[in-house]
Formats: sequence, structure tokens, C-alpha cells
Amino acid sequence: MKFKDSVMAHKYLDNLKGVEIGAASHNPFNLPDCINVDYSDKTDTLFSRGEFKLCGEYAKVDVVAEGDDLPFEDESYDYVISSHVIEHFFDPIAAIEEWFRVIKPGGYIFIIAPKQKALRGETRDCTHYTELLDRHSGKMTRDQVDMRGYQTSTVTGIEMRERGHWSVWNLRDFMQLCVHMRWKMAEARETDDKVGNGFTVILQKP
Repeated sequence: MKFKDSVMAHKYLDNLKGVEIGAASHNPFNLPDCINVDYSDKTDTLFSRGEFKLCGEYAKVDVVAEGDDLPFEDESYDYVISSHVIEHFFDPIAAIEEWFRVIKPGGYIFIIAPKQKALRGETRDCTHYTELLDRHSGKMTRDQVDMRGYQTSTVTGIEMRERGHWSVWNLRDFMQLCVHMRWKMAEARETDDKVGNGFTVILQKP
């Protein structure tokens, strides 16, 4: 099983050169000039096992690196794209700021994130942007984040602490963060046009 392409992504990104963070073989964007960055190229991680179970394939990893610490020069790509990835960063502000660093002026950050209600078994409230600011400033540590909820039933042990869902959002909550950070928004949609269980936010570098 593979999910459909995003018309929205093709509209913005087809003629550009970019980076996908944490591509998945069952959820491809099929953008023509895009490399995949992932924290591991092993086939025994939680996520690689999951994608193989869904479609019998692994996404090719072009560069092994953490998604919030990219080995690229400043302003070297036209866009960064991710689907169901930003919630896996303890400090999503740092991740997005890193993505802004590597894209050129006028470039895009294309984010699809899961909606709170679309996560079966999620029991947590949406993550308020003030908590994210506290994480980013160091006022809040990893041990202080409530990790109970959706990922508790799908991720165990070390992987749960390091790679689980650190944050829970709906579009409104995520947009509050964007407004506070003064990130320029090119477009936002309540429901993504790919899997349909998330929202889409497209940021643009001034």
C-alpha cells in the first residue's frame, strides 16, 4: 500500500531542488529533485520496519543525519519537506530554524503533521507553543515532557523516549507557534491532500 502524491507539494516544489526529512516508502512525495535525509539507513529501526510492513519496500536514504542538524551549507536548497516527522523532535523550533538555514531566500518549508484526533489512543492535550519555547530555551528538559498517549502503544523503550511523538497539534495550535515565531506562512490547510489525517503548513523564507 502506498499513499497518493500531494498535488499541493508538486504545485510548489516540482521545479525546485530540495531535501525530505525522514522519507517513507509507503508515503512518497515523488518530487523530481529531492534527496532523503534520515537519522539511520538501517532496516531494523522502528520506522523502517513499519514502512516495509506497509508496502514491502524501504525508502532510499541519501544522507544519514539528524533532521535538526543537517550537513549542508547555508542557503543551499530550495525547500525542506517532511510528513509526520516534525512531532518527533523534542525541540521543533530548533528543527524548523535549521531548515530555514539551509533553504534559499524565497524557499519553502513544507510540513504535514498529524492531527490530534487522528492519532488513535492519543490522550494528551495539544502542545501549547509556550511549552515549545521553554524546551527551546532550555527551561524544560526531555524528562519533563509528558510522553504518555499515542506513541506509548507503538514505541517502546529507548525509541519511545528518543523517537516518539514529543508534541501533539492541530492546525490552530501549530499556527500559534508560527505567528509567535514570525515565520512567514505561504499557505495552510486544515486537512492534508496526501493521507488525510494531518494538516499542512507551508512556510516561506523572506
